[in-house]
Amino acid sequence: MVVMILERVPKALRGTLSRWLIEPSQGVFVGHVTAMVRDQLWEKCKGSKRTGGVVQIWNFNNEQRFKMRMSGNTKRRIIEIEGLQLVEIPRGEG
Repeated sequence: MVVMILERVPKALRGTLSRWLIEPSQGVFVGHVTAMVRDQLWEKCKGSKRTGGVVQIWNFNNEQRFKMRMSGNTKRRIIEIEGLQLVEIPRGEG
């Protein structure tokens, strides 16, 4: 399973993702695609996001059972502590 969250991106990028994933809520895309398609969607989003931000989360064989990555101007950021990916919320945002 893949989850992609888009913040402040062009509408055309959302349209591109809707060909591969469903959009249950504005800017949130969910689906099941191959690793190759997942990585190609990521590269497409990174190149087309302009001033927005993109988050991608997918199944992975680790302790958390998932991995995530962020690119661009998102409200949060990923930090890694002892092999675990955690989300940090900047002060004043939460």
